[in-house]
Amino acid sequence: MTDSWLNKVNWSEDGLVPAIAQDAATGRVLMVAWMNRDALKRTAETGEAIYWSRSRKKLWHKGEESGHIQKVQEIRLDCDSDVVLLQVEQKGGIACHTGRESCFYSKLEQGRWVETDVVLKSPDEIYKK
Repeated sequence: MTDSWLNKVNWSEDGLVPAIAQDAATGRVLMVAWMNRDALKRTAETGEAIYWSRSRKKLWHKGEESGHIQKVQEIRLDCDSDVVLLQVEQKGGIACHTGRESCFYSKLEQGRWVETDVVLKSPDEIYKK
């Protein structure tokens, strides 16, 4: 497979594209991260989600520390070619570094944010440092 498919992506000025991770079975949005060209290429090659960490300025293999890897079932590109959608099988059922299933655990209710999802595993247990 050639890399020409990567040229279709409308990369930002800093060479990134937002990537949405969605549970392939339930459709729930688990998280949003960033990918550069290498991250997207390696994700397609390995079948596991690899992102670009803007804070650490390096590739980040989802689950490299927590064990909660994302097995990629499908990769899609939106109509403007500027957002990637990864349909994944979330290993361990935890996508968020807070120990929740999804990073989208806060819901706006009557003008305030309410945490609606329980912590499935303490971050202290997940990231034993």
